Amino acid sequence: MKQVQRLEEFKKSVNNKFNVYNSLFLNLPYRNIENVGMVIPLMLDQCQKGLKSGQNPKEILEAFFENFMAIDSEKERIDFMFRIIQYVERQVVLYDSVEDAAFPKIYKHSNNLAIKDYFELVDKNKSWDKISDHLSNFSARLVLTAHPTQFYTPAVLDIIAELRTLILGDKIDDIDVTLQQLGLTSLINSKKPTPLDEAKNIIYILRNVYYDAVGELYAYLKSNINNAEFENYNIMKLGFWPGGDRDGNPFVTADITNDVADELRVTLMKCYYNDLKKLQQKLTFSGLQEDINKLRANLYTAMFNPEKQVGYQDIIGPLTQIRAVLVERYHSLYLEELDYFIDKVKIFKTHFATLDIRQDHSMHVTVITEILTRNGLIKESLDELSEKELIDILLNEKLSLKVFDYNEEITQETIKNILQLKSIQEKNGEEGCNRYIISNSEDIFSVLFVFALFRWCGWNAKEISFDIVPLFETMKGMEDSEAIMQQLFDMPEYMAHVRQRSEKQTMMLGFSDGTKDGGYLKANWSILKTKESLSGVCAKNNIKAIFFDGRGGPPARGGGKTHRFYAAQTKDIANNEIQLTIQGQTITSTYGTKEQFVYNCEQLLTAGLSNSFYGDENVITKDQRALIEQLSELSFEKYDALKHHDKFMPYLENMSTLKYYTKANIGSRPGKRGNKAKLELSDLRAISFVGSWSQLKQNVPGYFGLGTAIKTMKDKGKMDEVKNLYEKVPVFRALMSNSMMALSKCYFELTAYMRDDEEYGDFWIILKNEYDLSKEMLLEISGMEILMEQEALSRESIKIRENIVLPLLVIQQYALQKIGEDSPMKELYEKIVTRSLYGNINASRNSA
Repeated sequence: MKQVQRLEEFKKSVNNKFNVYNSLFLNLPYRNIENVGMVIPLMLDQCQKGLKSGQNPKEILEAFFENFMAIDSEKERIDFMFRIIQYVERQVVLYDSVEDAAFPKIYKHSNNLAIKDYFELVDKNKSWDKISDHLSNFSARLVLTAHPTQFYTPAVLDIIAELRTLILGDKIDDIDVTLQQLGLTSLINSKKPTPLDEAKNIIYILRNVYYDAVGELYAYLKSNINNAEFENYNIMKLGFWPGGDRDGNPFVTADITNDVADELRVTLMKCYYNDLKKLQQKLTFSGLQEDINKLRANLYTAMFNPEKQVGYQDIIGPLTQIRAVLVERYHSLYLEELDYFIDKVKIFKTHFATLDIRQDHSMHVTVITEILTRNGLIKESLDELSEKELIDILLNEKLSLKVFDYNEEITQETIKNILQLKSIQEKNGEEGCNRYIISNSEDIFSVLFVFALFRWCGWNAKEISFDIVPLFETMKGMEDSEAIMQQLFDMPEYMAHVRQRSEKQTMMLGFSDGTKDGGYLKANWSILKTKESLSGVCAKNNIKAIFFDGRGGPPARGGGKTHRFYAAQTKDIANNEIQLTIQGQTITSTYGTKEQFVYNCEQLLTAGLSNSFYGDENVITKDQRALIEQLSELSFEKYDALKHHDKFMPYLENMSTLKYYTKANIGSRPGKRGNKAKLELSDLRAISFVGSWSQLKQNVPGYFGLGTAIKTMKDKGKMDEVKNLYEKVPVFRALMSNSMMALSKCYFELTAYMRDDEEYGDFWIILKNEYDLSKEMLLEISGMEILMEQEALSRESIKIRENIVLPLLVIQQYALQKIGEDSPMKELYEKIVTRSLYGNINASRNSA
């Protein structure tokens, strides 16, 4: 019933409103664009009919230009296509605004339990003590990343926010004016953003959405949890990667890291200053003015001068004094408002969000090699040392590193950065920067290299105030992770470090590169098994396991429905905290408004509660595990064969938009690691890899191999067992549901012309056949007639978005065809492909 209600609300508040406001686009103030708004529905119709009848994009558009537009000149056709792209980009912005504005109405009818629903269950079951204790110790951490799929400037984000407000009030005249403003405002960066630019864009959202949203969520929990002593200021934490994540991004320097730490702190001081200013308008009592004015003056200076240090005690001390006087002398008037502000200060302190440091293990190999060579411990290679000798050096050798004693830029930068981390902690507090993550961890040295670097940069081994976090992202890394952690725990020196870090070990599991490496099912099943084994090895050593998940994008990069993912985990997985990355445009699409943020954070918290209190315990039997293992291996064999097909990389390079990701001014990070002349899959970043499949509307990493795996089981007479898996095992059902989402965003008709390509035709047919088989098999095991049958709202949203951008996709393919023909206007067609990336990424919201 709730799904029907939500669908009705969706049609009324989203579909109908979008159609009404979309008509205002006819008046957008573009030069030479008067007819575009009226032409687009016709163009969409021709694209749909043409693709269904087997025409290729070139045939469709050339017929359209001749029969409907009478545009003969190739240059005029190119100009027209650019105008279409501009127009559609803004339609996507409008649709996002309409859908976001409708969010509170639609999710009023949600089936998912909010915190309020859980509290009602607690009342009914009389289990307040248990739930209160759990929430008093539980923590969820959202870590915001700067992956190159989030590129709206603050100016455009302001317009989107304004549109949402106006749409809620149905202020059509003001919406008309704001759409005109949108029409004249550039949606793309004129040049590639720096890491500092990316950080500032995300900090804008911290300041304008998350600062108040976290405060409101905490205030709601505090007032409803039925525990006067509730003080869990870590229940919802924010992490931050822009400016600290140097994995594959040579533009993230030590100076950038320091600048971003300053920007986070200075922005927080602005938030505090504004709150205090509003409070002072209410706390007009003479006995409070001196303390308020002094604190305001300190915050004001800190807002504009990064060198001005206002510590946590410098803020909380005066506020505590103000509170005491308010209670004692002024009848606690406005105490609730003051406490609300004090709680925010206790949550954000002086850091706002925790800036994580991340680097690839291979970079540390280079750094350690140069350090040991320079200090006479090796001649030129680490291979000269036995494992035992290298461990002894890393744990016991006393060195003192100075930046300019070394020649390699990566060595200088690494030393400079670690040397400055103490001063960042002094300015922002220890919570401001206290984790060092190592990508591509596949052995103990990924952790020990970092441990040694801290020691050699002046940190006392017993006082390193950083968590060293291995990121197991490849199949090999996950398979060896249990043995790696046990070997580390067996070392007294490392164990002493873990003990002084509150006896917790954070471990990150990488979805993006795991899926690229092992295929969808094997990667995700391996992650679950790895979590179980790492939970076990930590428990055996009396260490709390904390898992940090790379999520928040599409299923092909480990994303999908987050609540469904966490609620499906087994009892053998440690549930001390939920930590996950929020990637790309998911930052704005899933957590972009206060209402969305609070709703989705509540879903994280209730997912944690689900595993502890309510519903059936998630248990996977031995037989069920064996069947998932078989499916996993079968799907991997199919995907691995595709990966090693001699046309796999050439197809991506020559038939997709892969090479254009690096040309678009979307993000600061290069599209691949290293600078080899020949592109290799291992060097290719997961974002451009998955994004390229998405632009082709083929979404291969989100399902490839599943169809073959399930069909093989069917041929063996085991289909009933697979259906039982879907019905009885939540984690398997969650993975299959995410794959159905990936399949629902496929549209092979767009590239059907490739079937006849002399070089790539056979390869395209392999992809299409597996898509057809995967769709057929998933529908069969789920008992559904159509993909996402039980998720009508998401299905409807996807359908509208895909229709909006279909003209863009056809234009993109047309341009790729013309580039393949070596057109004399090749450069302009390449610009068309690059420009078309933006609208397509935004429309899919989690496409890359």
